[in-house]
Parts: sequence; structure tokens; C-alpha cells
Amino acid sequence: MADTFLLPDLGEGLAGAEIVRWLVEVGDEVTIDQPVVEVETAKAVVEVPCPYAGVVTERFGTVGEEIPVGSPLVRVGARGTTNGGQPDAGLPDDGPPDGGSGQVLVGYGTGTTTSPGAPAPAPPPATSAARPAVAVISPLVRKLARDHGIDLRTVRGSGPDGLILRADIEARTAPPAPAPAPASAPSRETAGEATRTPLRGIAATAAARLSRSRAEIPDATCWVDADATELLAARRATELPLLALLARVCVAALARYPQLNATFDPADNAIVTFPAVHLGFAAQTDRGLLVPVLRDAHRRTTRELGLGLTRLTESARAGTLAPADLTGSTFTLNNYGVFGVDGSTPILNHPEAAMLGVGRIVPRPWAHEGELALRQVVQLSLTFDHRVCDGAVAGGFLRHVADRVESPLSLLADL
Repeated sequence: MADTFLLPDLGEGLAGAEIVRWLVEVGDEVTIDQPVVEVETAKAVVEVPCPYAGVVTERFGTVGEEIPVGSPLVRVGARGTTNGGQPDAGLPDDGPPDGGSGQVLVGYGTGTTTSPGAPAPAPPPATSAARPAVAVISPLVRKLARDHGIDLRTVRGSGPDGLILRADIEARTAPPAPAPAPASAPSRETAGEATRTPLRGIAATAAARLSRSRAEIPDATCWVDADATELLAARRATELPLLALLARVCVAALARYPQLNATFDPADNAIVTFPAVHLGFAAQTDRGLLVPVLRDAHRRTTRELGLGLTRLTESARAGTLAPADLTGSTFTLNNYGVFGVDGSTPILNHPEAAMLGVGRIVPRPWAHEGELALRQVVQLSLTFDHRVCDGAVAGGFLRHVADRVESPLSLLADL
């Protein structure tokens, strides 16, 4: 007998994943829950464990290839039945045995039964003989089509057997390309061929989200300079990361102005305010800009904030964040000062209502206690969805943040 392991839904209704690295070869023996392939989804790079034990008789897909959820990844046969590295002909695929693996991926169960409330495993792509009128297996694709008013029956899928992928929907919703410029002989400065780099995985998702944010959200930005001398002194005294202190300031300001811990729902023309603060923060990595999420930041002490932020930053740079670590934020902290810039008007992390930006901290002349002094000054900015609040709320929030930056000790009683 042979078992075929299908690519599971790795979280948030992802439509597919790109193969980054195979961890097994044909002929290798694998155990239950042994990782067999490393893939990059639209949110993270993850290792995928196989729920079957035996010998790998076949691999599906090559490095760099994107495969949809529900497509075969590997076929595993009983030990000693590899038939020269190929699966035995004519053997049926019976799926996972009773009592399958103990490790369960988000959106995928490996046993024959499903616990109450758990999502069912993604079905394999339908064959041409029994394919339904609309070949869609991803709820994300259905929602995307519904949001843009697209009838899936009019979409021709580019996946196996006509499977409709997210890229097929996005191709229908993309703005028309501008007309090409009249051809002319290349000048000396422009001679040669341009480089075209396709966006995939995390980069493609970031581009789509930024475009959607700028297209849908009427954002505005206000900013203020603040004396951060005492904030730097607090960092030295507590030996906590500066980002942890800034996170504490964010949480305190959101407690006073909860209107900004929110999102706007255009479907109901309503503002949705969240009771919990799930703090996103921008982290630059070799794979691009990521926004890890520190959940329940409002329940953490400043020291716990520091530990959580450090853990997530290290995981982001190592490429080991789970998809769940990159979703569900309600407010984002963006410390772009690490790039040596003073200010910015960042694009909101859709669908959030606000983002606090922090520039570099540099010595500048400042009026301090009635005298001109050299102080450590930072520029703070708040970008916000103007549908969610007006300038009074945004200005009040930012002023509260600036006051806490200038006098941080009241926030640090419980570390």
C-alpha cells in the first residue's frame, strides 16, 4: 500500500506554497511527523511534517515551484516496496490510516476523525472526469472573488485540472497596465536589458496588502518632536530593549484611546474596536519586511514585552515564524529610526486603523527647564484611518505618546 501526502492548508486559508528545499530523497525512510519539505507561503517559511511512516517512493514538485493546497507532496510506501524508487503500479491511495500522526498543522488534521470545531483537511484537486463546475478548494479564493464581485464560473483556473488559484482572481482585479511608450533607439545610458524580478511568497503578499491599503484606506499622518533623553536613561537603568519601552508606551496610549485599536468594516459601514491589543511591529529580515505579532500585549509587563519582542524578532530573522505569528495584529509599531531617518508617512498595515512611527533619536538643541540645552530628540508620527477617528483623537493619542516618551518612569513601575 502507498499513502499520498497532500499539501495541507498551512493557515489563514492560504492557496498554495512555494517549495524552498526538499528534506528527503526518493528511497529515504521517514517516520511519522518527520519534516519532508520546506515551503514558503505568503506569510512565512515553514517545514511541513509528513503524517505517514515508510519509504519515500515519489516526490512532487521541484525547488522554486509553487503548488496549490491539496496537491500531492510525497508518496510513502511500505518499507521494502519502493520498486527501484518508484511506487508500485496500481496500488490504491487509501489516505491516512486510523490514528494518524499526532502533529496537526493549522487547518489540517492527519487522523481519520476530526475533533469538534476543527477544520476538515483540504480535499485534493478534482479530476477532469468529476471536476465540479467551479474548481476552487480555497476559502480565501472564494472570499477574494466575492469581495471583488467576480463570478467564479467566469474564471479559468491556472492550477491542476483547472483549479482556480488566488493569482487567477488577482489577475482579474489588477489595474490595466499603462500604454507602452513609443519605441526609440536606446541611449548610451539606457542600453541593455532591464531586469524583471517576479514577486513571490512574502514579497508578493506585502505588495498586494500595501496596494490594497493605499487604495481602500483614507489615511492621514500627524507628527510631533519629543525629548527622548529620559527614555534613553530608562533603557540604560532597566537594561530593556528600546522597542519594549516603546511598546509599553503604545499599550498605555491605546488604553486611553481605544478607538485606534480598531478597523473599519466597509461591508457593514461600521467601526470594529478590539478589546485586546495584538501588537504588530515592523522587522527587517533577509526575506524582506515582516510584521510579527505579539499577542495580548496589554496583559504583559514591560519585561514580558521585551522578551516577547526579542523572541519574535529572532524567529523572523531566522525564517522560523509560524503563519499565526504574522496575522491578527490590531495596531503596529514601526521603528524606522533604525534606518537613520527622522520621519516617514508609512502605509497602514491593512486592515488596521493606526500605526505609530518612531524616527531616529539624535542630539538637538532643545528648550529644557527654561534654558537651551542639547537633548536627545525623536520625531514621532501617527498614521491613521480617518474613517475611524478624527484629528482630535489622533492628536490626543500622539500627544500622550510624546508625554510618556518624555516622562517614562510612571510606566515602568511593574517590569
